Amino acid sequence: MTLVLVCGAALVAASCASLDESRTADAKVPQPPPKLEETLTPTQRKEHERLVASYGGAYDDPKLQAMIQNTVTRLVAASERPDLNYRVTILNSPAINAFALPNGSLYVTRGLLALASDDSELASVLSHEMAHVIANHAATREDQMKQAVLVSRVISDVVNDADLGALALARSRISLASFSRGQELEADAIGVGISARAGFDPYGAERFLTTMGRQSSLRSSSSSMGQSASSPDQTDFLASHPATPERISIVTANAREYASPSKPGERDRKQYMEAIDGLVYGDDPKEGFIRGQRFFHPKLGFTFTAPGGFTLENTSQAVLGASTSGREALRLDAVRVTGDQSLAQYLSSGWIEGVEISSVETLVLNGFPAATAVARGDQWSFRMFAIRFGSDVYRLIFAARELTPELDRSFRAAAETFRRVSIEEADNVKPLRIRVVTAGITDTPEKLAARMDVQDRALERFLIINGLERGAKLSYGEQYKIIAE
Repeated sequence: MTLVLVCGAALVAASCASLDESRTADAKVPQPPPKLEETLTPTQRKEHERLVASYGGAYDDPKLQAMIQNTVTRLVAASERPDLNYRVTILNSPAINAFALPNGSLYVTRGLLALASDDSELASVLSHEMAHVIANHAATREDQMKQAVLVSRVISDVVNDADLGALALARSRISLASFSRGQELEADAIGVGISARAGFDPYGAERFLTTMGRQSSLRSSSSSMGQSASSPDQTDFLASHPATPERISIVTANAREYASPSKPGERDRKQYMEAIDGLVYGDDPKEGFIRGQRFFHPKLGFTFTAPGGFTLENTSQAVLGASTSGREALRLDAVRVTGDQSLAQYLSSGWIEGVEISSVETLVLNGFPAATAVARGDQWSFRMFAIRFGSDVYRLIFAARELTPELDRSFRAAAETFRRVSIEEADNVKPLRIRVVTAGITDTPEKLAARMDVQDRALERFLIINGLERGAKLSYGEQYKIIAE
C-alpha cells in the first residue's frame, strides 16, 4: 500500500540490438527527444505526475533507461511516423505494464522488464504501444465514448427513459470493448512490422505473449482471497493485453511475413541481461514487502507475522492472506479513526455486520492501544483487531469458515506479533532483485531455482522469467535470471 500497504505485482521486458545491415553508418539517426518537462503542458505535466505517483514513482536506473531509449529510437526510425518523439519513464512498480500516450510519453514498469528475456521481446512491447499512438486509437476511443454518452443522454432526457438510455450506453460500451480488441490486433500487426524493420526478431512478440500467459496463470493460481494484486490505477498488461492462443497465432503469422523462424533477426539476450542485472523485483521495501509469513514495512515502521501455513500478498489496498486449505484468510489495512472514538466503539460501529457486542474487549499489543471482537456471518466468522499505531488505526481481520477455539488462539497469537521495527532492522532491509548468473556445466533449472529467495513454486517461477519450458536443459555458459537479495 501507499499509506496503507503498497503492492506489487510483474510485466514484460526485453533488450535491444543492431540495425539491419542495409543501414549505413551515416544514416540519419533521430535526435534524442527533449526532456519531458520541456514539452508537456501544465495539464499534461500534472497528469504525468499523478500517473507516475500511482505506480510508486519513477525507477532511477540510467543504464536501463538508456537501453530502453535506444530501443525506442530504433523503433521510431523504422515506424510509419519517424517524426514522433517518445520520452521513456520506468515506473517503480512490480505490476506488468507498458503504455504510450498521444503526447509522446511512454511508460514501462520494472515488473515488465523483469519478465522479458531479450531485446526483441522488449521491442515487441514498445512497438505495440507506439502502434496505438500511430493508429490514433486513444483519440478514436475517446471520441466514440463521447458519442455513446451523448446518445444515452438523448434517450434519457428527450425520450424520458433513463433505463433505455442506460441500456444504450451499456450496448455502446460492449461495442467499444469489441472494437478495442480489434485495436489490439491492429497494434500487434503494426508493432511486429516496426520491430522487424528495425532489425529485431519479430518472433519476440510470440515469446513474450507466451511468457505473459504463463505468468498470468501462475498469478491467478497463487492469488489469495481471489483478488488481484494491482490497484485500480495499476490495471496491468495482463488484463488489457490477454495472451490468448488466438492472439499468439496471429502475431506468429505476422512475424512470418517479415522473417523465417530459421533467420529471425536480432535477439540480443546478453545485452538485455546486463541491463536488467540488479533490477528490483517484486515489492519495493519502502512500500512494504513479504518474506514467507512475515510482512515488513520499514517506511511505516511495523511488522507482523501471519499464522503458519498462510500465503501473503501485498496489494495497494491491503495485505491479503489465505491458508493452504482456503478455509482461513486475513486482511491487514489502515483507516483513520477520530480521536474521540475509542477502538472498541469503532469495532462496534457497524462497518462490518454481525459483531458480537459481548466479545468486544480492549487490550494492549506490544505497547499499542488495541481492541478486538468477533463477528459472525452466514459462511464466515471473523476475529478482528483494531490497533492504533501513530496517526492511523490498523485493522487486522482474520476470517474462518469455522472459528474454532484453536484457530482463534492462533489468530490472537498472530496479532501479538504486530510490533514496531527498530531503525537497525529497517536499515538492514534489502529488496529482492533480478540477479543474472552464468550456468555451470552441472547446473540444472532445479539447482538454479533452489538459489531463489521466493516464497513458493521456485522452479515454476525460474522457468517463466527465463522463458523456459518444463524439462528444458540449461546451456553451459549461458546467462539466466534468478530472484535473490
